[in-house]
Amino acid sequence: MPEPKRASYMPPGFTAITPYLTVDDPDGLVAFVKEAFGAEELDDQRAIGSDGKIAHAALRVDGGIVEIGRAAAQWRALPSGIHLYVRNVDATYKRALKAGGVSLHDVRDMEYGERAAAVRDPSGNHWYIATYTGQMGKKPR
Repeated sequence: MPEPKRASYMPPGFTAITPYLTVDDPDGLVAFVKEAFGAEELDDQRAIGSDGKIAHAALRVDGGIVEIGRAAAQWRALPSGIHLYVRNVDATYKRALKAGGVSLHDVRDMEYGERAAAVRDPSGNHWYIATYTGQMGKKPR
């Protein structure tokens, strides 16, 4: 007799490692990630605090999940770095700047086989945006 299927130990769509960004303004970061990266918020993961603002949210970005939580006394805001692969780094970089990101470096070909750019979001996190090219050893321009 086959063993009955058990419920997953992770929410649907999540992987074992999920970036969690703790910030002072989750509402602002959720808006930035949606506008800059076309993220879809997972409605069943949203929690609203007593002040009516987001306490916790989860967003799907091209198959990956990033969680965002509000900083509090014991959970201080902690800037992080996220490496995000996208189909079109040039267009994504422009959207990220338009959404309020600050350029850390413009789009360029990297020696390690990526066309990449970097922005700092309004919460201070660094987003390393890249499209894999596979062209190793190519000098950056």
